[in-house]
Amino acid sequence: MVEILRGSIVLALAALVFVGCKNENDVVETVEVEGADEAQAEAEPSEDGQIPAPDDVAAPPSDAERTESGLASKVLEAGDGPSPDANDRVTVHYTGWTTDGEMFDSSRTRGRPATFPLGGVIAGWTEGLQLMKTGEKRRFWIPQDLAYRGRPGAPAGMLVFDVELIDVDAVPNPPPPPEAPADVAEPPADAERTDSGLASKVLEAGEGTEHPTEASRVKVHYTGWTTDGEMFDSSVTRGRPATFPLGGVIAGWTEGLQLMTVGEKRRFWIPEDLAYGGRPGAPAGMLVFDVELLEIQ
Repeated sequence: MVEILRGSIVLALAALVFVGCKNENDVVETVEVEGADEAQAEAEPSEDGQIPAPDDVAAPPSDAERTESGLASKVLEAGDGPSPDANDRVTVHYTGWTTDGEMFDSSRTRGRPATFPLGGVIAGWTEGLQLMKTGEKRRFWIPQDLAYRGRPGAPAGMLVFDVELIDVDAVPNPPPPPEAPADVAEPPADAERTDSGLASKVLEAGEGTEHPTEASRVKVHYTGWTTDGEMFDSSVTRGRPATFPLGGVIAGWTEGLQLMTVGEKRRFWIPEDLAYGGRPGAPAGMLVFDVELLEIQ
């Protein structure tokens, strides 16, 4: 998800660690830890809080299943419930090790399972958990390119996880990605323009006269495109709006949303100097956003 928050590439909807967890290397990138009943652990933690690594931690055994992506796995205990889709929320217990047998994270040592959207985790988890049935326990050997991809501070190399799928909360499939507008390449002649260079056009009028201020928190739905029509982020496809402090986003958003009233839909053409300013890894050039202001807090 591409962030709109200043200093990163996304809205502050995604944490890089579990809520309430002290380990910044947690597998899940967007999660919520819930107090579901703890399932019985396969191995008790040692005195130092470590769960012993399995004997085959260094490499997947010959009888492991392998997918085209390079993910390897082995069923430890069969399940008989439904399998999740990528959009579903799942509740799991898990333990993760590096291939030298060092445990780097475990929901079991925290004493509570984790609940999260399956599309918000590392790629190996998103793919792998869809192979499982509720109640199943499975071991995964996840190549680095399906794990943290060399991200500084994260566990490196192939990672091994024992996962128990406790519950699946089915979530409807999100709507298809919005198509790029016909005027994505540049603002039309009838677009409003501000002194900063921000251009915008009201697509649907809002209600009332209240406008947010820089100090407001706002709830919005939005989709963003580069001027070649490539969509790089959308709360619409994620199926949930974004809430954030208006003073903490890119300058074009801070300025532009103050022009709006609740219920309004507006298209913005945001020059690069009001967007990401050429920051490496962020969408480049002028950006186009369709924004619906849902709420001012």
